[in-house]
Amino acid sequence: MTDIRLLVDCKNHLGEGPLWDVEEQRLYWVDSTGCEIWSCNEGGTDVRTYYVPTYIGSMALRENGGAVLALANGFNFFDFESQEITHIANPFADNPDYRFNDGKVDRAGRFFAGSMGYDFDPLTVTSARKPGENGALYRLDPDLSVTEIDRDMICSNAPCWSADDKTFYFGDSEHKVIWAYDYDITIGAVSNKRVHISDQSYARTVDGATVDAEGFLWNAKVLGGRIIRYAPDGSIDREIDVPVRNVTSLVFGGRNLDVLYFTSMAKAVRGVPTSQRGAGGLFAIYGLGVKGLPETRFAG
Repeated sequence: MTDIRLLVDCKNHLGEGPLWDVEEQRLYWVDSTGCEIWSCNEGGTDVRTYYVPTYIGSMALRENGGAVLALANGFNFFDFESQEITHIANPFADNPDYRFNDGKVDRAGRFFAGSMGYDFDPLTVTSARKPGENGALYRLDPDLSVTEIDRDMICSNAPCWSADDKTFYFGDSEHKVIWAYDYDITIGAVSNKRVHISDQSYARTVDGATVDAEGFLWNAKVLGGRIIRYAPDGSIDREIDVPVRNVTSLVFGGRNLDVLYFTSMAKAVRGVPTSQRGAGGLFAIYGLGVKGLPETRFAG
């Protein structure tokens, strides 16, 4: 029997990107529009908060210490002790209508992060962007070079890899879809893009995702108050209703990697405040009978 608990009532404006670090045995997540990084232990105590100067889409811990951040101004290093930022590169410097959103590290230590338009409205799931002006997915390599991987998406979300590293998943909340690509982990390249999951028939849309040790993909359905587990063929395996409508992202963690942590947002949508108990909080689901895969640190 599953047990869903509100672990940290942090009231994040836009909680996102939960990341369990097996080395520290700690959970990290961000408040994207609150410009904060949060951290706690397995049970939701020893909560720490760090501040960044602008919107933060996602983060990853580094093998060399500290973190790499996908901020509104591009890729940056972050020192937790001094809270100092060191700028790396801004691949969309000539497109001020976009900022970084969701990101994750592949098992070779490369950081993938996609952008989103500032004018994206998750309630109507529409955008004023025109074809050719849309955002893109980028790869930051350990040598700090930046490569564009794909483009023409509005709100990038859900980057993750199959358990065998042969498939890369990546979604767009605007298009209400998660694509699958063939993945070459030796060089970090994608090919053979195809639709894997489509939410066209639902009011909700795709948000953050993770893959478990059995190769099943878990996706947060923002606006829908639901988490869905998909089989490798894209069929629905399990659906879980959660206590907050705006569930945003998720990751497996805990000492046995068998706790599913998920973030949420408290920000108003179209001026309508979120009044649900725990909105913007960090939650945990116990008793799923499933384990996740350890997240990799950025190798740069």
